[in-house]
Amino acid sequence: MNAIAQSLWQRAKEIQALVVDVDGVLTDGQLYYGESGESLRAFSVRDGLGLALLREAGYRIAIISGRESKTVRVRARELAIDPVLLGRGDKGVALDEVLRSFALPESRVAAMGDDILDAPLLARVGLSFAPQDAHEEIRAKVDLVTRAAGGKGAVREVCEFLLRARGKWDAIRTRLLLHEDQSWKRPPTTTA
Repeated sequence: MNAIAQSLWQRAKEIQALVVDVDGVLTDGQLYYGESGESLRAFSVRDGLGLALLREAGYRIAIISGRESKTVRVRARELAIDPVLLGRGDKGVALDEVLRSFALPESRVAAMGDDILDAPLLARVGLSFAPQDAHEEIRAKVDLVTRAAGGKGAVREVCEFLLRARGKWDAIRTRLLLHEDQSWKRPPTTTA
């Protein structure tokens, strides 16, 4: 492992909370509008499972978004994410609220964003992430860029990275996949 990777791994071990943006991170950044004018978003269930596993492992999770959205509030409730700070143009100020709520220093918090409005948030935290399709200026400044695009498993990658750094991923994987007990696999079917 090179020195940069080793440094990221060590910093990831200290992280206790994750703050995520919504549009372009938890979603693909597209906005769809229903006939009555309501905005609709699609969320990845893989990202949702990653966040649930992270929370189950004792991490705190928050959402900070520049847009207000009932859809986001519903998804956050489903995932038991709190706080959810929506309609926040100044994400640095919103981060201050999250830090007070979690009673954590910036160095113990990771964040993921995809565009220049996220820069004040990403610059202050202990570890910063961006999806592979984030704005180029953000990709150039964060600690790690995921292989997946926003809304397509990028948050899941971050969750797994944090869990692996703490040595928790293998136990979770084994428990969920029944890795030791392969009896859940079906025998191959034959065709005539």
